[in-house]
Amino acid sequence: MKKNQISIVFKSFFVILIALFSNFSFAQQENYVIDNSNHFWDKVQFGGGLGLGFGSGYTDISVMPSAIYNVNEIVAVGVGLQFGYLSSKNNYSSFIYGGSLVGLVNPIPQIQLSAELEQVRVNTDYNFEGGDFSDNYWNTALYLGAGYRTGNVTIGGRYDVLFNDDRSLYGSAFMPFVRVYF
Repeated sequence: MKKNQISIVFKSFFVILIALFSNFSFAQQENYVIDNSNHFWDKVQFGGGLGLGFGSGYTDISVMPSAIYNVNEIVAVGVGLQFGYLSSKNNYSSFIYGGSLVGLVNPIPQIQLSAELEQVRVNTDYNFEGGDFSDNYWNTALYLGAGYRTGNVTIGGRYDVLFNDDRSLYGSAFMPFVRVYF
């Protein structure tokens, strides 16, 4: 081999080595640690409500689990489920089930504004001396509310802007609430 050919082979070998090592070094630079502090589940809170009411021939049981996702410190969105049983001895029994979409806004840490769209199925069986009958329907409610917030607990009131005396699930458009999320 001539000196010129050896120089070309050496230069080519040197260029190939540099290319291999430079790609290896770039690959090393592209490896980075994924920041786990911003996972979806770290921003999710679970909560809801339980209701129990008993009286002389009267029973009211409610289970309302929910979950919210904290978009940021001010806004949270979520979903909820609702299951309930209401009975008045010898008069009626009612099963209620459905879901809701929840939006929460905290303009300052102590104040929480809320909007909740609730859709529930109401299945009621009435027992009267003149005969028995059933009433089954969907009830839609849009609650707008405000409350005082401290930590994970909010105490306030909400108003159903779609309230209908004849078909609404509750006896009043206004209702107080205690909301807890963990």
